[in-house]
Amino acid sequence: IKHLASAGTHFFVPLGIGAHLERWQVPSTQFTELDWWQSVETGGVTITGTPVRHYSGRGLRDGNATLWSSWVIAGPTRRVFFSGDSGFGEHFKAIGDRLGPFDLSMLKIGAYGPGQTWHDIHMEPEEAVKAHIALRARRMVPVHWGTFNLAFHAWDEPIERVVAAGRDQG
Repeated sequence: IKHLASAGTHFFVPLGIGAHLERWQVPSTQFTELDWWQSVETGGVTITGTPVRHYSGRGLRDGNATLWSSWVIAGPTRRVFFSGDSGFGEHFKAIGDRLGPFDLSMLKIGAYGPGQTWHDIHMEPEEAVKAHIALRARRMVPVHWGTFNLAFHAWDEPIERVVAAGRDQG
């Protein structure tokens, strides 16, 4: 973050993240905090913060002190959805209905496991395909798999399952 900020990068972040950036000496003129459904235009592109299902804390005591977001990036002729981390839910249909259709969805498919805690915050590959359909997107790029060993599945299981689910759903 500090390296990117020193190069003049402007950050678009969920509500509450600005305080972290300020602690890292990122000037407030270099970031924009967005609530869900809030948009900002920059360079002919509209960036919109959109809902997800995930906790925002990273420590034992910070709970949900900040907002967690997915993102819509819309240019004059193309629209892209990026899920970030999220559990599956009706928010994907709401996003598709309100801001879709999309040319591309980038949906997380990895680091899932047994139990409700995982399911609340991370989709399984088959759910990512359902989210893609709910978003009304033309193409899907599976993301967030095979990077870190966070779950109890093989590193390539998510991509194998999402390809099979995509075939099953046409």
